[in-house]
Amino acid sequence: MNKEQIYAVLGQYWGYTSFLPLQEEAIRSMLEDEDSLTVLPTGGGKSLCFQLPALLKEGMAVVVSPLISLMKDQVDNLKDMGIAACCLNSSLSLAQQRAAIAEVRQGKIKLLYVSPERLQNEVTIDLLNSVGLSFFVIDEAHCISHWGHDFRANYRTLRMIKERFKSVSVHAFTATATKEVQRDILAQLKLSNPKVHLGGVDRPNLTYRVIPRKQVLKQIMGVLAKHDQEAGIIYCLRRKDVDAVSEDLKRLGIDNVGYHAGMPDADRHVAQEKFAREEVNIIVATIAFGMGIDRSNIRFIVHAGMPKSIEHYQQETGRAGRDGLPASCYMLYGGGDYRLWSFFAEESSEREVMLKKLSIIYNFCTRPQCRHKVLVNYFGQDYEKHSCDACDYCLNELDMVDDALIIGQKILSCVVEVRQEFYGFGAGHVVNVLKGKLTEKIERRGHHHLPTFATMPEESEVFIRHMIEQLVGQGFLFKEGEFSTLSVTDTGRQLLHGDLSPVLAKPLLPAKKKEVARKTRERREKEWAEIDQELFQILRKKRAELARERGVPAYIIFSDKTLRDIAAKKPVTKEAFSDVYGVGENKLKSYADIFIKVVEDYG
Repeated sequence: MNKEQIYAVLGQYWGYTSFLPLQEEAIRSMLEDEDSLTVLPTGGGKSLCFQLPALLKEGMAVVVSPLISLMKDQVDNLKDMGIAACCLNSSLSLAQQRAAIAEVRQGKIKLLYVSPERLQNEVTIDLLNSVGLSFFVIDEAHCISHWGHDFRANYRTLRMIKERFKSVSVHAFTATATKEVQRDILAQLKLSNPKVHLGGVDRPNLTYRVIPRKQVLKQIMGVLAKHDQEAGIIYCLRRKDVDAVSEDLKRLGIDNVGYHAGMPDADRHVAQEKFAREEVNIIVATIAFGMGIDRSNIRFIVHAGMPKSIEHYQQETGRAGRDGLPASCYMLYGGGDYRLWSFFAEESSEREVMLKKLSIIYNFCTRPQCRHKVLVNYFGQDYEKHSCDACDYCLNELDMVDDALIIGQKILSCVVEVRQEFYGFGAGHVVNVLKGKLTEKIERRGHHHLPTFATMPEESEVFIRHMIEQLVGQGFLFKEGEFSTLSVTDTGRQLLHGDLSPVLAKPLLPAKKKEVARKTRERREKEWAEIDQELFQILRKKRAELARERGVPAYIIFSDKTLRDIAAKKPVTKEAFSDVYGVGENKLKSYADIFIKVVEDYG
């Protein structure tokens, strides 16, 4: 297959003129029937990597996908582009299943989406053996691995593909895979001399901010004020938190839907559909939500609590900015999150692995550093840039403590002095000693005679507590037991000796918050400089109207990136419209006249 043919199909169906990094290499492996594993970040264009070669090869491609809702959206999107696709899953009626099977047998389908369970069915095996197959795709392949963040037992059985379909190539795709997970995927699927395509895991269009949680509702409202009329997900750790935050936001006039596993299936489905079809822009959810959502224009993610691992954080924040446009990720964390996840870890057979992952993400929260660099390094890649210019640390939104070693030594020395052999004290008592507060407990214990008493009298209680939390997260202090008593770790002893130094940030003061807000506004204005924002909103309304009429998610009509391009170029002819980003031949036929009229009416 020559390059011209590949690019012709890319332009005809997708309306693109170039590939994203590694897409072309992944496509080549599929065209040449080489087994492969491709790791591309969310928004890196994984789906195109297997959808395009399916059009170029003889036979039908089979895509194994974990979620019914994701299958439906992918199939609807392909059909809207003029590509023959269907799915087989339990959501279809008997008549719909028969119709899909008939189309497969007649050779009318280029891409068939199935669940891993469906692939265990002998009827499905017989169906696939009755037609010519181009290749198999295992989407969300990290589900295969015990080391992954979303392990699913039925994915482990997919090794049967190589046993039952020996002559057909198999291609695994995922967005998040450490080296352990990559090895596990290759071993479990029994791929034959596979090509491995590892894309950069970095998402440069995402800006990460990690913020100590204080007044969670007020903090969430602050984020919403920055993202008026934009789509976002607010993740909560517990179902009751979802219900509370959702109701509080409604009371404050913020339209939203809630989503968690404790809701009736019908209510969950309605919430998901309303969000996908852009009838509502805000969804408050547990992590049960999101994997089956392909809405490309999510502009912000709020974590109202700390996730239990970097993998989960990468997966959940990955739902923002899939269209490649700028998006923001805010994490509100507290020490209670660590204790909650620790409790669940203690009950798990994977206790050691879970606790290790938990300590890593807690360090991510409490150590001021380039967030992009930490995430990239975690997945075994190097981060070359000196500054990402897309996180709170690199944007200088944090006020750093100049004498971090001295502050750390004062706090750790106090913890050592107050601690007795079998009895320790929590952060509150340590703060009082350092500030020189003569409380009844301090007087009774004689702690007002300690050398560290009143060594930090000028600092606020909020400041010292913030320092303690960072020292815990960075592994210099340890909280234990029911009362979260503090003790110094082996790493902490190195700090006391001056061999290691912490990296500490001050609590944000109002003046700094105003400066951050001003700079954020300036960046946003620059982002929209060439785009008519009023026309963009009108185009969004028309897109939502069409989506409702056709019963599909709004992004299937056009992405925000395409709408922004229309709002910038204002095309009034079909020829001009064909130059808009993401407009292929079928989209041109289906939507050009409709959107050109919107532009003309706007004037």
